[in-house]
Amino acid sequence: MKKTLISFALAMLASSATAFAATPPDTLVVAQSLDDATSFDPAEGFELSTIQAFNSLYQRLVQSDPSNPVDLRPTLASSWTPGADNRSLTFTLRNGARFASGNPVRPEDVIFSLTRVVKLNLDPSFILTQLGWTAQNVDSQITKTADNQVTLHWTADVSPSFVLSLMSAPVSSIIDEKLADSHAVQGDSGHQWLGTHSAGSGPFSIKRYVPHEALLMAANPTSPAGAPKMKYLLIKNVPEVATRVLLVEQGDADIARNLGSDQFSALQNKPGVKPLAVPIASVYYLMFNAKANPVTGNPALWEASRYLFDYNGIANGLLKGQFSVHQTFLPDGYMGALNSNPYTYNPEKAKAILAKAGLKNVSFTLVVNNQPPYLDIAQALQASFAKAGVKVTLVPGISSEISSKVNKHNYEATVSSWGPDYFDPNSNAAAFATNPQDGSNTLAERANWDIPQLTAETRKAVALSDNKARIALYQDLQAKVQKSSPFVIGVQARQLIALRDNLKGYQQGMNPDMVFYNQVSK
Repeated sequence: MKKTLISFALAMLASSATAFAATPPDTLVVAQSLDDATSFDPAEGFELSTIQAFNSLYQRLVQSDPSNPVDLRPTLASSWTPGADNRSLTFTLRNGARFASGNPVRPEDVIFSLTRVVKLNLDPSFILTQLGWTAQNVDSQITKTADNQVTLHWTADVSPSFVLSLMSAPVSSIIDEKLADSHAVQGDSGHQWLGTHSAGSGPFSIKRYVPHEALLMAANPTSPAGAPKMKYLLIKNVPEVATRVLLVEQGDADIARNLGSDQFSALQNKPGVKPLAVPIASVYYLMFNAKANPVTGNPALWEASRYLFDYNGIANGLLKGQFSVHQTFLPDGYMGALNSNPYTYNPEKAKAILAKAGLKNVSFTLVVNNQPPYLDIAQALQASFAKAGVKVTLVPGISSEISSKVNKHNYEATVSSWGPDYFDPNSNAAAFATNPQDGSNTLAERANWDIPQLTAETRKAVALSDNKARIALYQDLQAKVQKSSPFVIGVQARQLIALRDNLKGYQQGMNPDMVFYNQVSK
């Protein structure tokens, strides 16, 4: 590594924002927060910072096409064949694929990568255990069937197309078994070491990671994904949004991520900077506790609330275009998303609905995260509901406090957001339209909404192999939740970033992991 880059990286680690030098031509510098990162092991990393790094460090058997995420394309697998039993998939591995270490990608690596997720049983493991895999049975469910083939079996009532979606999730990243095992401690499959290192086949590998400071990646020129155009990728921890903006304005960073609407608006006419608003798969909603009291459990209040949510005012006024109006649980861009927005802000209609139901002097408390945009949205709802004579008392708190209240059903209403855990419609359908009442803590369960029929329909959808049939069922589910449920889904978020205008080739999709730096050039 060049001495100039070493000096630059150390400066980035140690210096204040005002002391940074211009970025080197072979290094992409990204300013964002890294404070949420706990581990860069795909079996554990489930925070925004780590999820966003995984496409740079690892590959999966199949992955979404960056230009059309609904389409899954072969990656470390060259092809796959569903079994006649509808409960298996055989993957043929890509010929000649190698990890950054130089080790070949083998069926043993696939088996190691997927089974360790289940056995370590960390936060994202539920994505794979949906298949019926357990620590006790997973070794028999994933088998080598040829020198270049591996077969997955599952017992859950889910279709091969759904399993393919799960194989595209970051938790399904394929790890170099030989390298990981060489750093294993007390049989942890390299977990401790992988928290700060990488063992993948992605376009970059971790060169150095300093928690709460920076992540430095070096190009992997032999990656099956192709060599990246930049030699180094440096992600600098910059917690303050204002400082990120200053860095990209001055040219001391090439990209500034996760901006606020005010900062984004201020960059619109800045020379040398290109603001970019990318739709992301995060929907924001008002949720009532259906069993908190007779009022919050009354469908008339749910219906009236659909006319008291000032969709355009919040999306385009309050949040200055940071959000778009979206009233169904599947985000725009997802397979089967129903892009229907039939409700508009209409206090008079809401009054009539409440009066017809005999609801007078309606009031409820709304618990809310005290950070933007949640509190901003809640305050706007407080004002818009007042126009129909509905009193909303806000109870702000820190995120953990609000989550605890909602999980314990100790609330009347809340404003929150939901983003899919993997790129398949079931991720959101299972949240909004199933309540198995088994402690799985879906959103419907948190809302105390008893829906045996919708739960059965959602389970039917995930078992269907025909995508047209799946889409039809998901659209029907969305329409039912939209029309009558304790959820008032109002807006879909956009992620606001700023790029120097000399950058080319940056791609970002709607899921948090869909960040692609490998084709970026200056």
